[in-house]
Amino acid sequence: MNLKSVDLVGAEDTRHSGMLLKHFGIKKPLLSYHEHNEAMRTAQLIERLAAGENVALITDAGMPGFSDPGTRLVRECIKLGLPLTIVPGPSSILTALLGSGFSTERFCFRGFLPVKSGQRERELRAAAGREETTAFFDSPYRLTKTLASCIDILRNRQLCVARELTKKFEEFRRGTASELLAYYEAHAPKGEIVLIVSGSGD
Repeated sequence: MNLKSVDLVGAEDTRHSGMLLKHFGIKKPLLSYHEHNEAMRTAQLIERLAAGENVALITDAGMPGFSDPGTRLVRECIKLGLPLTIVPGPSSILTALLGSGFSTERFCFRGFLPVKSGQRERELRAAAGREETTAFFDSPYRLTKTLASCIDILRNRQLCVARELTKKFEEFRRGTASELLAYYEAHAPKGEIVLIVSGSGD
């Protein structure tokens, strides 16, 4: 299964995905599929799948279902007995975990850190209590606030900020929260960020 063989492509941002398809010379109808229309679009895609069409779902950066739309469609396919194929691709979570140098035997992925400081600090306290490595997504606009919270909560625990993975400005920066905060206060972070917290047993 590939994008050339499907009848329709569901895309998080049709403009972004349209450029990708054009680059590879693929001409397929695009249908927007994002968090604000996921319920409606799932019903439409299920109708097409039930009629025997092949449909692909892609996201802007990452894999559908991992902090991106897609899980609802997968669940509906399973519920209705419709065949589905998961096509593996690059994973920022696994790339960041391996590049951190921390243990990959057991890990916990918690999605995006909450916007509200109280909820964010609860997530960080939970990570502090885990023996296994914890992975989060974070926003470049909140990273310094997150690292400031980590100083009190995680103290000298080793962290890794993995940024812009598989892209031109890929960066892995490791250290304590205070070391990383000092760096990112001087160098404003940009792009997609994965924050890795080493486990208490690491």
